[in-house]
Formats: sequence, structure tokens, C-alpha cells
Amino acid sequence: MTDTPPLSPPSEDLKPIERLVALMQMLRSERGCPWDREQTILTLKEHLVEETYEVVDAMQSGDRSQLREELGDLLLQIVFQSQIASEEQAFTFDDVATAIVEKLIRRHPHVFGHVQVSDSGEVLKNWEAIKREEKAGQTKPRSAVEGIPRSLPALHRAHLLQKRAARVGFDWDHVQGAIDKLDEEIAEIKQAMAEGDEAGMREEVGDLLFAAVNVSRFFGHNAEEILEQTIDKFSRRFQRLEDLVHAGNRSLSDCTLDELEAVWSQVKVEEKQAG
Repeated sequence: MTDTPPLSPPSEDLKPIERLVALMQMLRSERGCPWDREQTILTLKEHLVEETYEVVDAMQSGDRSQLREELGDLLLQIVFQSQIASEEQAFTFDDVATAIVEKLIRRHPHVFGHVQVSDSGEVLKNWEAIKREEKAGQTKPRSAVEGIPRSLPALHRAHLLQKRAARVGFDWDHVQGAIDKLDEEIAEIKQAMAEGDEAGMREEVGDLLFAAVNVSRFFGHNAEEILEQTIDKFSRRFQRLEDLVHAGNRSLSDCTLDELEAVWSQVKVEEKQAG
């Protein structure tokens, strides 16, 4: 019995995206990879999410070589799902690319048409208006906040929700309104605590977090990114606190809260001096 000869990779004469699509077709073929053949749209979900976050990490690192690699991994997920859909005779990768090209042309009438806009804010408002027109045939009008993925991290989802609402005019005129809302939510938490209302406390803390996201949005920041930076800062400072305590042959559990607060202040001063 002779061994089956290996497959030849797609020709280098093909355009890169064509070569990638052809390669995925080979991997999913009978002579391809058992793991690739076993995958379904749903089993690829966790890989898509993981690759997306790895792209975000690469973006934040500033390492363009890493970003190039991670974008390739993310593109693979799109080609992979498109190949499965093609086998189901649902759609192809070309259909995906064609649909987004047509959508971008349709939603940029200020570039490919005669619509006039003065700034990016008007662009976004037009974008939402065009989306509503596209869904005009539906029995129920499309909500301005519809379509935001529930699987997004909660802070990022809140940020997008508030941006969508703001585009149709549901927003404070000034950041002070958002800050006043923070004070209001804190007062409501205190009231729920005073009443011993556990469900109320839970709800009001949620409202406080949502209000904090709004303040962040007003300042032009994404609360998810800000919190990530704060978490990194806390982790870095806490590890330095541990180092200082352990250098004195003590454990954190041996220290009082006042002693730990003093070391924490020292860590903050060190960071400030280091610049």
C-alpha cells in the first residue's frame, strides 16, 4: 500500500487573498486537516473572540509586526467561516466582500454622491439615517440601539449603546449633566443601603457604572480601555507593595490596613518620581 502524496500548496502566482481562500478549501477537503474539517460556525466562535482580543492587544502594544500577524489570524477566521458557509451553499467569501463594499458605498453619499457634510458628527448621523432607511421595509422600525452584540464586554457595550442614543439626540447638552447623574446614582446607592434593599443596591451600582461610562464618553474615552489601564496600574502598584512588604520579612497578612496604606502611598510617590 502506497502513501497518499501530500497536497501542493496553492500557487504563489495567485493574489494573496485568493491563495488564502484556496488554502482554506484544501484544509477543509477530504485530504485536508481533520481538525479543520471538524469545525463548524459555532465551534469557531471562541477562536474568533480570542483572535479579536489578540488584535486589540497588538494595537495597544504599538508593535506593527505583531499587529500584522494578529490581523492575519483574524482574517483567517473570516475566510474559515466563509468556507463553511460556502459548503452549506449559504454564501462565499466573495459575497462577504461584495456586501461590505456595497454597504460602504451606499453609506458614504458624501464621498460617492452629492450629500454635503461639515464634520464627522454629521457623517455618523447620516450613517444612522441610511441604516434606518435600509430597514424601512420592516414591520417594526429598527431601534437606534439595535444590533449591539450582547457578547461584548459590558463597559464597551454600554459605551456603544450611549453613542447610538446620542446620535439620535438622546444625550446631555454638556458633560455636567453626566457628572450630576453620577452624584444622583451615588445618593440612590446610599439610600438603598440605608433601607437594607439588596436588590436596590445591586441595581443602583449598575446605574452608577453606566453613568460613569457616560462621563468617560463625554471626555472622548472608552470606559473599557480606561478601566483596563487602571487595572494594569493597580496590579503594578500592588506587586510593588508586595515586594516592599516582603523585603521587610513580613507578609501582607501581618500588616494593618494603615501600614499597607502607608506602603501604597510610598509606591505612588516612587512612580511619580520615576516620571
